[in-house]
Amino acid sequence: MPNTLGIRRRIRSVKNTRQITKAMELVAATKMRRTQTQAVRARIYAQLAWELINNLSGKIDRKIQPLLRLTLPVKKQLIILLTSNRGLAGSFNSQIIGKILDYITVGKDENSQLQTDLIVVGKKGADAMFKARQNIVADFKKADVNLEVSEIFPIATLIIDKYSTGQYDKVILGYSDFVSTLVQKPRIKVILPFPELSLAANIAEHDDLGQVGNVSEQPIQVPGFSHFDYIFEPTPDTVLKRLLPRLIEVQIYQAMLESNASEHSARMVAMKSASDAAADLIEDLTLEYNQLRQAGITAEIAEISAGRMAVT
Repeated sequence: MPNTLGIRRRIRSVKNTRQITKAMELVAATKMRRTQTQAVRARIYAQLAWELINNLSGKIDRKIQPLLRLTLPVKKQLIILLTSNRGLAGSFNSQIIGKILDYITVGKDENSQLQTDLIVVGKKGADAMFKARQNIVADFKKADVNLEVSEIFPIATLIIDKYSTGQYDKVILGYSDFVSTLVQKPRIKVILPFPELSLAANIAEHDDLGQVGNVSEQPIQVPGFSHFDYIFEPTPDTVLKRLLPRLIEVQIYQAMLESNASEHSARMVAMKSASDAAADLIEDLTLEYNQLRQAGITAEIAEISAGRMAVT
């Protein structure tokens, strides 16, 4: 049977834990607001950049430009997996890791000759893929909040070089889209070869994604989906050689912003749940402590009364 001293120790321990989870909740909430705003504000630029390249690529032969070539059947693919460095973020990491592993398994079942390599950003993803015995060709550190565009240059350069030289037939991004504070959607997106996807379709893919602050009051304004007549200087091939690598960088940068927003949202919710659970446990333990204390006092009074009656 539990004693009052043991329960008091448990209450003190749970209170200390609650202080930690509450502090982590507040820190995550601050990071969450910042990263959510960054992700939402960058979406329009990424979508319009995608549409621009789609329009321009229609003006030349896709076989001429290495980043536009389509190789079938796909014999070797490269997956870029974006996860977090730290845990305590609910199912954030397990969802995208599970989705990638399922994707690899399905691809192998459909094509037994398919080889898959991974570039992992974030310690949790690297650990999981190592345990799953997947082939990791590179891993990169992940910025927690203040993500600079320059930080994705090494990743983009590696991808472009390997795809341009024919080492891979397909390059895929695996990350978590920020939908809302409570919902993060694991997503797999083919970035090479460039799919012929219009801006309308691209926006449709993101129509369930969340908005933050004043950004929600500014709907995406689409100038029109028709293909314009472009004047290239000096040549279409030269222009695309400069633009295509930039688009790869934009897509990776946007995916990392979405992943950061999803991570901190998931961590804030997880820490809030932990704090609430600790508060409930403290309340239950306090009630149990008071009941035991009351029972002890009642027993002492009964003993005193019985002793007095025995004396008299």
